[in-house]
Amino acid sequence: MNFQLIGVNHKSAPVEVRERLALADSRLADACKRLTEQPGVEEGMILSTCNRVEVLARTVNGTADLRGFIGQFFKLDPAELDSYFYEYREQDVVRHVFRVTSSLDSMVVGEPQILGQVKEAYAVARAVGSVHSQLDSLLTRAFAVAKRVRTETAVGSSAVSVASVAVELAKKIFGSLHGKSVYLVGAGKMSELAARHLLAHGAASIFVANRTYDRAVELARKFSGKAIVFEQLYETCDRADIVLTSTGAPHAIFRREHGELFLARRRNRPMFFIDIAVPRDVDPEVNKLDGIFVYDIDDLQQAVSGHVADRKKEAERAEAIVANEVERFQARLQTLGVVPTIVSLQDHLETIRQAEIDRVRGRLGELSPDQELAVDALTKGIINKIMHTPITTLKSAARESEATTVIDLVRRLFNLQDKKAEDKSNSASSAGAKN
Repeated sequence: MNFQLIGVNHKSAPVEVRERLALADSRLADACKRLTEQPGVEEGMILSTCNRVEVLARTVNGTADLRGFIGQFFKLDPAELDSYFYEYREQDVVRHVFRVTSSLDSMVVGEPQILGQVKEAYAVARAVGSVHSQLDSLLTRAFAVAKRVRTETAVGSSAVSVASVAVELAKKIFGSLHGKSVYLVGAGKMSELAARHLLAHGAASIFVANRTYDRAVELARKFSGKAIVFEQLYETCDRADIVLTSTGAPHAIFRREHGELFLARRRNRPMFFIDIAVPRDVDPEVNKLDGIFVYDIDDLQQAVSGHVADRKKEAERAEAIVANEVERFQARLQTLGVVPTIVSLQDHLETIRQAEIDRVRGRLGELSPDQELAVDALTKGIINKIMHTPITTLKSAARESEATTVIDLVRRLFNLQDKKAEDKSNSASSAGAKN
């Protein structure tokens, strides 16, 4: 179980650090391919959300240079970010992946979006072939654990999200959202969630701008809003009291000069920006303008604290489920290590059984169908009794540190040749015969 993970999240690094590692969806497949090209990396996957960027890998010996990969791919000196990284190995990776997928490591504990985000990252990695074996088993189990947590606890009740917390913050600023105009910049899932919450709390009208205009039209239609061509963003944004922006732009799309323009058109009536994009859509300089209030993803932490307190008891129950599932997964992986030897032993003894039956068949004479069945049952029973002790021993040893020693001993006792070595030997024999 040579798992390794390195990353940053909302707890270990501020948004100005996380945005340096943010990965656009269009680059994710290439990043996964390049990760598996790194020395020692057998499988790999990358998760990039507004609150975390994590590199997950199964390695040859548990010592792959994942920091080096981050430095190469993002073209930065990883030493600059040393104080923000967290790293996990082996069982700690399993626990972390289970907690992340179950939304126990989220800014808003219990929010449902992270499960979908992990599934999307997993799907991309599988599509390019960078996840195929033990990581596949790990992620598949993580999804089952997340389902169990949601089924057996109330950690996901009254589901909240970054978008809903942002709306809650807007209510605290304005007192009421009734009659307020809202501008959604970006028409992704987060914007759609925000729109639902804003309308539910009395927002009067919604404008939607997106680089793909058809998507803006689609989202605006759902909420009886108005779609705006993205090129008209700066001409129309001053119509809104609240701007919620969540695009995948690599650089800020709202700068100080835009804020000054909006305030002039609004005759200094205040504007509220909620920037939940990483990298950030709003330059921090905009927040220095009198009359404009900018809150980014990290500013939502304070609004989240109340939800965390309410869910503490349920989160503890969920953590217990995760701990149990980590042990089960580790035991299963260890057991898989002895399966090839068990299969080889079964094949070896079955070959001996069939050979012995064939050897004495001539002396037995013609057997009736019932006699054939009796001979078959008798010899299978003997083989099963012979196999019982070594197979039981192998399965028990799989959970202990002595597993490798026991496997080697059984293979030597029964002269079980390694499958790869056997194939190599057969190939050499065939080549010699041809010569």
